[in-house]
Amino acid sequence: MTTAGNIQNYFEIFGFPELYDLDLAELSNRFRKLQSAIHPDKFANASDAERMLSVQKSALINEAYLALRNPLERARYMLKLRGLDLSNDTSTSMAPEFLMQQMELREELEQVRQCDDPWSCLDKISDKISQILDEEKQAVSDIFSDKQSDLEKIADYVRRMQFLCKLRQEVEALEEEFA
Repeated sequence: MTTAGNIQNYFEIFGFPELYDLDLAELSNRFRKLQSAIHPDKFANASDAERMLSVQKSALINEAYLALRNPLERARYMLKLRGLDLSNDTSTSMAPEFLMQQMELREELEQVRQCDDPWSCLDKISDKISQILDEEKQAVSDIFSDKQSDLEKIADYVRRMQFLCKLRQEVEALEEEFA
């Protein structure tokens, strides 16, 4: 496996090409097989060094799996592999249409408590967020598929996805509140 910095390439760990569109069922299958092969319990009678290496490999496989199974984290990771690290990104500039859409969704979310049927209102908001997220993911996929992908454009979509995921978390928090 090659390395990117000190971290092994997550795609190579699972034997996938560096593509945004992944077969998530196959990813889960490969994850289980890798974890089974190197699980620290299998090294209970091994040397301290072998046990430590097993723990480290297991942690790396977990980290890689969590990043690749999540479309937002996968996009962030792919950008990082291409030299654009968004981990300390403070850019908040967004297209006015997207910001307006976000404001409308937030207003709907604020009105849920006054809704006659809060669950129905939350479902509608959640569906809207899912639909928009699906569109953002498709846009990221399309741009990554282009051999000369525009990393800044992908970064813009990733930032939008971050906004949407945060909003989805707020919907989930309200759902818990009503439960």
